[in-house]
Amino acid sequence: MLQSPPARARQWGDRRPNRGLALASALLTLCLAACSTAPTRDGPPQRVPVDLDRVADALPRIEALRAGGPNKPYEALGRRYVPATSDVSWQERGLASWYGRKYHGRSTASGEPYDMFAMTAAHPTLPIPSYVRVRNPANGREVIVRVNDRGPFVDGRVIDLSYAAAYRLGVLGGVAPVELVRITNAMIASGSWPRAPDAAIASQPAPTPAAGAAIDPLGSMIVERGWVPVAEPRGTP
Repeated sequence: MLQSPPARARQWGDRRPNRGLALASALLTLCLAACSTAPTRDGPPQRVPVDLDRVADALPRIEALRAGGPNKPYEALGRRYVPATSDVSWQERGLASWYGRKYHGRSTASGEPYDMFAMTAAHPTLPIPSYVRVRNPANGREVIVRVNDRGPFVDGRVIDLSYAAAYRLGVLGGVAPVELVRITNAMIASGSWPRAPDAAIASQPAPTPAAGAAIDPLGSMIVERGWVPVAEPRGTP
C-alpha cells in the first residue's frame, strides 16, 4: 500500500533541515571566527619567549634611504609630518611607548611585516630605514633598533618601540623617558657607531609624562594606532 508523505517521514525520520539547529550552528561559526581575529586592543604576547632578554640589537649597516613612500610628507591625527630624506644626525629626548600583538605580522610603513620580537621601532620623521641607539636613563640600559615604521602621534612621545626593545630597556610598564641618537651611514662606514654617544642631549630638559598618562593599563599605546594617510606636500612646512 502506498504511504502518504507524512507516514514516510515518520518511518525514515524527517530529513528536512532543522532551521533552529542550522541557525545555532551559524552563530557558533561566527563566534569562533570573531574569537580568532586580531585583538581590538594592543598588549603583550600571549606567551613571552624565555630568551627575549638575549635578543640581539639591530646590526647597523648602510642602507639606501627610501625615495618617497614612507619618507613622503604625511598627515596623522590632524597634524602634518615631513620626514627627513638625507643621512641626518639626530639626538633627541622624549617619551617612549611600545606596540605589541595587535600589530604583529601587519605591514609597517616600510612595507615590512611588524615583528614584536625583533629590535625595531617607529619614529614620526626619521628617514626610513634608520638605526637608532635608545637609552633608558632610569636604569642605564641601551639598545639599538632599526626604524621601519611611523608613529607615535602623541605629544611628548618620540619613539614607539617593539615589544622586544621595550622589554630589554625595561619600559614595558608604560611610557617612559628615553634618549635617542641616530647612527648615521657615515658613522657606520667609519666604524665609530659602537662607541657610546656624547652626552650632548643631557643638557635638554628631561621629559615627564602628562598627568594621568604615566602608566598605560596595558603597558602599550594609549591612543590606538591605525593606517596613516599619506599626504602630498602642501608648500613649505
